[in-house]
Amino acid sequence: MSEANVTETAPPASRRDSLRTEEMLLNMGPQHPSTHGVLRLVVRTDGEMVRESWPQIGFLHRCFEKIAESLPYAQALPYADRMDYLGSVNNGLAFCLGVEKLGAIEVSERAAHLRVIAAELNRIASHLIAFGTYALDLGAFTPFIYGFREREMAVSILEKLSGGRLLYHYPRIGGVANDLTPEIASDIRAFLVQMRKVWPEYNALLSDNQIFVKRTANVGVVTREQAIAWGFTGPCLRASGVRFDLRKDQPYSLYERFAFDVPIGEGTKGTTGDCWDRYWVRMVEILESCRIVEQALDGIPEGPVLTKVPRVLKLPKGEVYVPCENPRGELGFYIVSDGDPKALRIKSRGPSFCNLSIVNEICRDVLLADVVAILGSIDIVLGEVDR
Repeated sequence: MSEANVTETAPPASRRDSLRTEEMLLNMGPQHPSTHGVLRLVVRTDGEMVRESWPQIGFLHRCFEKIAESLPYAQALPYADRMDYLGSVNNGLAFCLGVEKLGAIEVSERAAHLRVIAAELNRIASHLIAFGTYALDLGAFTPFIYGFREREMAVSILEKLSGGRLLYHYPRIGGVANDLTPEIASDIRAFLVQMRKVWPEYNALLSDNQIFVKRTANVGVVTREQAIAWGFTGPCLRASGVRFDLRKDQPYSLYERFAFDVPIGEGTKGTTGDCWDRYWVRMVEILESCRIVEQALDGIPEGPVLTKVPRVLKLPKGEVYVPCENPRGELGFYIVSDGDPKALRIKSRGPSFCNLSIVNEICRDVLLADVVAILGSIDIVLGEVDR
């Protein structure tokens, strides 16, 4: 046989190069609806597989910390609400607790109870948004409508307490803005009854839905060690099996008086720390928040709701860091005072910002569709990420 008729066992180098798969850089966001705001993910794909996914932030930067340093403490407080606009009561509470600790300002027990009631109602409303939008991310529209049905009840209660429907500015330095009325107390009890009644309905609709479970179980798994190393907090940390909740472990605002459980991920539908566990922890937390609100409502004492503080508040020289359990995790404010009416330095530790940092770590070698499921399970708010 002539040399020309010998069959090649491998294609020449030029052909081998042409058969290689070509990687592509895709921009998910900042206009993509599944990125939950103006987040841009730079995704390196190999076909349908994602090799890297880098978050690019800063599109919503509003310079909270520097603005807060240029205003008196009472005027800086509303800006804290605007960081995580889905948990504004919890944001304002964290800021107030920091100022009060540094200034040795006492808060009445009635005001502390009202803070807990408002914060937990806000937590429920936030988790209902997480429930509805996560379903929306994965292609289910109906849970979004169901979630807003009960959320409207919670928001209406907070509106009666504060006058706002999104940014409440309810916690104030020294207490809260307004007292509880019998009408509002009755509305709260009716809401708790309704929330417990429809909670199983939510599970039948989404939690146990086979398509939803397939999209979330064993996807985006974060081990206990990874969660701790990357600074996970809140439901994301607890979903990985770490039973840590600031309301239990470092109680504030009388939380030590209330009986409630801290749910953790147990791998019920797949592996502990997957997307389903992160979703499920939030669902169980809704019921635990209902328990806390009920106890706070039953045990609320009489008394003033706002301690008198100087019109021009000057904190003593010093520094303080006070963390709180926001719906997304540990939110803390580090305040440095030099004795002036304005803070010398204010820095915030935001849960969404820290939780987002793990995205590239767990979005490797997954399907492109799984990136949406993973990002949604972290439940970020871009106002706080960019702040």
